[in-house]
Amino acid sequence: MILAIHVAAGGLALILGAVALLARKGGPIHRRGGLLFVYAMLVMGVTAAPLGNPFGGLMAVYFVATALTTVRPASPWTRGVDVAALIFAVAFTLVTIQAGVEAFDSPGRSRNGVPFLMFFFIAAVTALAAIGDVRVLRFGVPRGGRRLARHLWRMCFALFVAAGSFFSVRERVAKILPEPFTSGPMRLLPILLVFGAMFYWLWRVRSRRPLPALVRYDSPPRTPAAG
Repeated sequence: MILAIHVAAGGLALILGAVALLARKGGPIHRRGGLLFVYAMLVMGVTAAPLGNPFGGLMAVYFVATALTTVRPASPWTRGVDVAALIFAVAFTLVTIQAGVEAFDSPGRSRNGVPFLMFFFIAAVTALAAIGDVRVLRFGVPRGGRRLARHLWRMCFALFVAAGSFFSVRERVAKILPEPFTSGPMRLLPILLVFGAMFYWLWRVRSRRPLPALVRYDSPPRTPAAG
C-alpha cells in the first residue's frame, strides 16, 4: 500500500512539476500546480522512509518546504520550518559527505550502485542550501529577484530528485513507457530538461527583462490620519 502511494505521488509530482514549469509564471495554473506539486512531493518524500530511502525522501521534503516558505509571508510557522530545515540540511550534508568517502574507498568507487561523485555533488548542493537558510534566519527572506531565485531553484531541484528517482532506473521506466524511451539518452533527457528549465528561469529572474510576478506582496495597512 505504501509503495503504491509512493509511486502514485511521484508520478503526480512529475506531471505537476512539468505543468508548473510550462505555465505562465505568476498565473493561476502556475500557482495551483506548484502548490499541488509541493503536496505530491511531501507525500512521496514521507512514504520513501518506510521503503528504505529516508534521507532521499527527506531531502525532497526539505527542498519543497523551504521553497514554499520563501513565497509565504514571514510568520512564526515559516521561521520554525526554516530552523528545522537548516538542522536537517547540515545533518544531511555531513552524512552524505561520509557516504561519499565510504563510496570512494569501496571497490568500484561506489556505494549501493551510486558513484562517489554523486554523493559529493548532493552534499555540495545541500551545503549551499544550508548557507542560504542561515542568511534567511539572520536577515529575513530576500526580496525581488533573489527571492524568486531561491524559490525557483529549490522547486526545480526537488523536481530533479523526483525525475532522477524514476528515470535513473531502466526497469521502472520500462513498466510505463515503450522500448525507445528506455535507452540511456532518453532517460537522461528529462533530467537535463529540468536543469535547463531551472537555469533558464534563474536567468530570466536575474536579468533586466520583465517577468510576471511569482509572489504577490500584500500592501501594509494604512494608518488612519489623525483628525
